[in-house]
Amino acid sequence: MTEILVSYFIFPGFLFAAAAGMIASWIDRKVTARVQWRQGPPLMQPFYEIRKLFIKETILPADGSPWLFVLAPFFYLASIVLVADILFLALMNPSLGFVGDLIVVFYLLALPAVASIMGAAASGSPFASIGASREIKLLLGYEVPLFAALLVPVIKSGSISLGDIIIYQQSYGALAGSFSGIIALIVGIMVVQAKMGLVPFDAAEAETEIAGGCQVEYSGPLLALWKLGKMIMLVVGPLFLVIMFWATGGWLILTLKYVALLTVAILIRNTNPRLRIDQAMRFFWGPMFIAALVAVIAAWMGY
Repeated sequence: MTEILVSYFIFPGFLFAAAAGMIASWIDRKVTARVQWRQGPPLMQPFYEIRKLFIKETILPADGSPWLFVLAPFFYLASIVLVADILFLALMNPSLGFVGDLIVVFYLLALPAVASIMGAAASGSPFASIGASREIKLLLGYEVPLFAALLVPVIKSGSISLGDIIIYQQSYGALAGSFSGIIALIVGIMVVQAKMGLVPFDAAEAETEIAGGCQVEYSGPLLALWKLGKMIMLVVGPLFLVIMFWATGGWLILTLKYVALLTVAILIRNTNPRLRIDQAMRFFWGPMFIAALVAVIAAWMGY
């Protein structure tokens, strides 16, 4: 029982994921600052901001559902932390995974968007309603290409277990080194960019248009939970791609690969304009879905 509690709440659970998320957020801000020829914040800045929000007052909206409004950020954070725990455990000991954990992770990665929609619906704000509408459309747009892209490692390894996919790559080389694998990885990078809510797929929060979208009415500790969850998502997204397509080498190599994918996401964020929601959906249902199908066919043919 003690080991389970440690695993879920300390290492590699909530506390470890939160610390890693804050470091990832700092890397995000630091790289962004250097792109813009600025110095950037100190390492502890994300922690200071979360701590500050936890000591502020939480204001509940007059219109809407208070209980759903409060529960949504907990639901959001819990789903991301659970994914982080599964991914870290798979990397630490691939043989301890369970059959079908990839399917579990796939569905858990959809829950943060669902939680954002729930919180927006409970807030009663017109800005949040617009954000929720866009979040629903994005979710419908990128889930199908992601599912198709994930079929590539499943076909190659012959398993739906994260541990088996990692072991396969350690034995036969990274999937990103194959034709089908690199195409699927590119699709995955685009989808993860949207899941993390980064430009050019940040239409659901778009601060300059809808003032934060789904989380516009949140404040205090509840807002801190949203922000902390988004920080952890910066860890979960690229790490998931590393496990699925690039899981070769020791801990140092895997860490460098994760940082490389995170840096790619940050550079995409800082060098592209925001897409309209209709443009984003056409992008995922068009080029990305076609590319994912090509990758699946190539993997089935052994390429």
